Parts: sequence; C-alpha cells; structure tokens
Amino acid sequence: MSVRLADPDRDADAVAAIYRPAVESSIASFEEVAPSPVEMAARIRAVLAWTPWLVMEDHESVIGYAYAGRHRERSGYRWSVDISVYVAADQHGRGIGRALYDELLSLLRRQRFVNAYAGIALPNPASVALHEAIGMRRVALYERVGWKFGAWHDVAWYAMRLAEPVGQPSEPIPLPELLHR
Repeated sequence: MSVRLADPDRDADAVAAIYRPAVESSIASFEEVAPSPVEMAARIRAVLAWTPWLVMEDHESVIGYAYAGRHRERSGYRWSVDISVYVAADQHGRGIGRALYDELLSLLRRQRFVNAYAGIALPNPASVALHEAIGMRRVALYERVGWKFGAWHDVAWYAMRLAEPVGQPSEPIPLPELLHR
C-alpha cells in the first residue's frame, strides 16, 4: 500500500465511489446526493490549491482518501483546518484511515498549520475511535444539527493542536509552494 497526493483526473472515479455509500446509506455525510466524478475532481482540485488531498493505493486501486480544508474563510482562521478520511467499505479495519491521517498531519505541520478539527456525526464509534487514536479530543457537541433519513443527528467536534507557536505564528505555506520548495 502507498499514499500519494490525489490526481483529480486519475482518482475522481474511485474517490466518488468510496464516498457514495457515506452519502447514500449513512449519516457520515449530510450530503443527500452523492457527487459525480466530475464534481469530485473539482473538489480535489480546489483542495489541492491550499492543502493536501491524499489517496491510498493497494495494487494501483484507490482504497481510501483523506484531505484537509479551510476551517473557516475569515483570515484569522487561516492556521486552522478541518480534516476528513474515508475508506472503502471492504477495507475497514486495516489501519488505512490511521495511515492516511499520519501522512496528512505530517504535511499539515510542514505547512505551518496550528489546529486541526473534525466533525463526526453520531453515532459513529469507529470514527470516534480513529480520531481519538490520532490524538484528537472532543471539544464540542452540536446537538441535533443535521437532518438525514428522517431524524436529527448530533455532530461531535474533535480538535488537536498541530503546533504550539509563541505569539503570532508563521504564515501557512500553500501546498503547491511547499511542494515546489
């Protein structure tokens, strides 16, 4: 198995296929219509302009992905990112999510990000366990914030400090610039 940066043209079909069950048959995502590969390629391109989108391959098949995106758009939030990971249903329990997050967090630290956050629709014990295993801790609960499948669902927010800057932190380095160095 290997982890690499996603290629929107090469990986969009597989990423869309991995994500589809999260949309169509679970509360892991509050989207109601699974994005097409064309939409997924656009999302990958948009993320890669600032932060990593990684895929894990096993024998040249994408079996999972993880990415980071801006936490919020206001400039004061630029040191914070939201992270997410999805693994193909037939690949759960193999440590793929953890391996993807380990690579993702390493890149985010090199980019000088300070905080990482993740929202987890509840109940989702496997996702909670993964996020706690990488060192995140629960910091908030949005009660009945998302509606899906005829019911309201809570979202737990998890956080971790990626760096401990003193005073104003150094500016984050956009991913393309980091890779160019």
